[in-house]
Amino acid sequence: MLRFFILFVVIQAALFGGELTPWAQRFFVEPWTGVLAQVSTSLVTMFDPNVVAAGKVIRSTSNGFAVSIEAGCNGVEATIVLLAAMLAFPAPWKSKAAGLAAGIFAVQGLNVIRVISLFYIGQWNFQVFEWAHLYVWQALIMLDVLIVWLIWVRTLPRGGGGGGSAPPAIATASA
Repeated sequence: MLRFFILFVVIQAALFGGELTPWAQRFFVEPWTGVLAQVSTSLVTMFDPNVVAAGKVIRSTSNGFAVSIEAGCNGVEATIVLLAAMLAFPAPWKSKAAGLAAGIFAVQGLNVIRVISLFYIGQWNFQVFEWAHLYVWQALIMLDVLIVWLIWVRTLPRGGGGGGSAPPAIATASA
């Protein structure tokens, strides 16, 4: 458990440090955020054709309301936490790869829902938008990371291999 915790913290520190570099911002974070805006806008335009995306900004052409997807709202940080947890946990590399693929999809899928919901909440009531943005969705995204990680841990094989040993099975006594 201590090994997992130390690795988790070290991997997070390395990934968060890397994410803050100008190179990572330019070649990974900014394009990722632009894709998030495009995906969100593509889904919204199926029901509301008056929405456009420009870079990281989603805007309504009918009323002018816009949201800009900034750092902390693009799902990168939540993905880093999930990545660090899965990489630090003793599991086979095949399981880690599958878990990361499914986990990143789950976190980013919920983040798309987050962006779309905030876009419409902001048009309805800006005070509710601020509250939902700062408190509700921040907690829900991190809860999603925790749930995805817990589900992934439950699916791991019990024999270990590859990246270390799996968690020990709970001993049961028979009467």
